[in-house]
Amino acid sequence: MFSRAKNRRRKAPRQQPAWLARLHLPRLPRLPWARMAPWLTAIAVVAGVALLLAWVADQPIRTVSIAGRFERVSPMDVQRAVRESAHGKGLISVNLAAVRDAVRAVPWVDTVGVQRNFPHGLTVIVGEQVAAARWGGGGLLNVRGELFASDPRHIPPELPLLSGPDGSQAQVVSRFLAMRGRLQDVGMRLLALRLNARGAWEFDLDNGVTVRLGRKDLDSRFDTFMATAVKIVSQRATDISYVDMRYANGFAIGWRTGAGAGTGTGEHERSREGEARNV
Repeated sequence: MFSRAKNRRRKAPRQQPAWLARLHLPRLPRLPWARMAPWLTAIAVVAGVALLLAWVADQPIRTVSIAGRFERVSPMDVQRAVRESAHGKGLISVNLAAVRDAVRAVPWVDTVGVQRNFPHGLTVIVGEQVAAARWGGGGLLNVRGELFASDPRHIPPELPLLSGPDGSQAQVVSRFLAMRGRLQDVGMRLLALRLNARGAWEFDLDNGVTVRLGRKDLDSRFDTFMATAVKIVSQRATDISYVDMRYANGFAIGWRTGAGAGTGTGEHERSREGEARNV
């Protein structure tokens, strides 16, 4: 009797509201909070200690060390960029990517590495751009064909001058680098390389001779120049205005005023220039 009465007094399980039952939501499992409490406490303690250590280590940045080989870049400009980017930040909270971007914006800077130097310093390692040539009216190209400077104050006049349509920088630099070494091997220096809007190439040598390659068979035409025409150019550079390589069976030489051909090598005379104009 007593047991039955006790069972009657036991509360029936709470039923879900009808609208909630119609949603057919899965029942969430009951978590063993009593057994999980020690683990949760340990995690909270570890997180708190980590935050405390980070707060203690986040000392103000007091020293900035600049490393690298500097010819064009001013270390003072680099340090100024770091200070402005890291102003008000601690050694932990400072954004190293933002510091790198700020230093990379300094003229002539190519690569940047930034490291934390505990307890309160930064180390910045800088690599300078290597200029391969001038570009157009006022710019510099590196060996990757990237335009990295456009301020005329930073343009070394002794560099070769390259030019071409917008977006052709990498293509022009690649051909320039391929040609430069071979010309140097025969004692000639490449002063300028041009690609016009029609896709035709020509270059200037340091002896005052212009060489026209045209639009087609550029590699074979340059090979022919190096194998045959370069000998004549070396011997009579002061008499030659240009060498036109846009012929299937040879090349044409444009003589300066008062200079005669007389080479006997089978090259075309200047009067036949028009035959090669569109190739």
